Amino acid sequence: MTGPQSSGGSPIKDAWDVIAGAMLLAFSLVLLFYLIPEHIGVPPVMQNPMMSPRWLPTIVGWLLLAFSLLLIAQGFLTADSDDSGRRFERGPWLRFALMGLALVVYVGLFELLGAILSGILATLLLFIAHPVRTWWVYSLAIAFPLGVSLLFTEVMNVPLPTLPF
Repeated sequence: MTGPQSSGGSPIKDAWDVIAGAMLLAFSLVLLFYLIPEHIGVPPVMQNPMMSPRWLPTIVGWLLLAFSLLLIAQGFLTADSDDSGRRFERGPWLRFALMGLALVVYVGLFELLGAILSGILATLLLFIAHPVRTWWVYSLAIAFPLGVSLLFTEVMNVPLPTLPF
């Protein structure tokens, strides 16, 4: 046995799924029971728990916990075979570089250009990194950042940097 592929008698059918699920489970537990309670404060006069700064990270933490448990269960139930369509192939280095550049653009230009413009630029870079053949899909590079920004500012009342002009 050269890697974490299971043997015939083991109850684990796909060890990589179990390993990844266990790592995500550990991270979600640290997030839920240490990072959020210890590092995100709640104002003393909180009218609605959904307005708390802890609300969104807590939801993300519980979703991460649930999906990590599902990934572990998948590792016990589904075997990874050559014809399953679950094989991973390394993409070209340019794709990896463009994805890293998208992260740098989003984080680096978030305050300078605002949430919408930096989101549009980052999403365009991600679409370029993963070649999209249909041109109308590139319009989603405008719709997604605009929709997410409006969701955060108008629905959740989270202040985000606005357009620079």
